[in-house]
Amino acid sequence: MPLRVVSYNIHSQRDDTAALAAVVREAAPDVVIVQEAPRRFRWRQKSAALAESFGLVVAAGGLPSLGNLLLTSLRVRAHATRCQRFPLTPGRHLRGAAYAECLVGGARFLLAGSHLSTDPVERPGQAALVKRELAAATLPVVFGADLNEGPDGPAWQTLAEGMTDAAVAADAADRHTYPCANPRRRIDALFVDPRVRVVGYDVVDTPLTRRASDHFPVLADLLLPVTD
Repeated sequence: MPLRVVSYNIHSQRDDTAALAAVVREAAPDVVIVQEAPRRFRWRQKSAALAESFGLVVAAGGLPSLGNLLLTSLRVRAHATRCQRFPLTPGRHLRGAAYAECLVGGARFLLAGSHLSTDPVERPGQAALVKRELAAATLPVVFGADLNEGPDGPAWQTLAEGMTDAAVAADAADRHTYPCANPRRRIDALFVDPRVRVVGYDVVDTPLTRRASDHFPVLADLLLPVTD
C-alpha cells in the first residue's frame, strides 16, 4: 500500500508561513511528522490551523508530546494515539514523542515522531526511550525525527538499529537537511520498519523551502505491507 510521508521541522512557524503551507501542499503527503509544532497557549487551535493550512487533520501530539505533531490526510485513519515525555534535565527544554496507530487501505502501521535535545549528554537517553517504544511495536513503524546529530552520533545509531534509514535505502545519504541557508548536516531522519519498502526519497531544496523553515523537509514514498 503506497504512503507518502513528510518529516519536517517547521521552526515554530517563525518563517514564511505561506511558503510553509505551499511546500506541504505541493508535496501532497498522506502523513506529516512535524517537529516544533505549537506546544504552548492555544496549542489545540494553532495545531488545527496548521493542519488546515496543509490540507490535513491532526492525528496526535501537540502540547502532550512537547511540540511533536502527527498530521494525516483523510485517506489515513488514526486509531490509538499516545504521547511520551522525556525526563526533564534542569535548565533544558522538556521534550517528547508522539505515536499513532494508523490504517491506510488494508495496511496498518505505527506513525511516530520526535525531536531530540541539542545537548549531546541528553540525546542518547532520549533515543533509548523512543527506541523502547518502537521496538515494542507489532505494526510496521514509520518514524521521523530531528535528531540534532548526524548518522555517526550515538542517539542516531540507537534509533537506526534494526530499521531502514530511508536516505540510505535511496542512496541519498549525502543530502543535507540543515540549515537551509548553508546545508551541511543531515540531522533530520526518516526510519522505517524493514517490512516497509522505500520507493522514493528527497530532501526538498527549493526557493519555497528555503523561505519556509531553517530545515528542509524530508519526503519519502513508501510501500507498506497489507495486513488485512
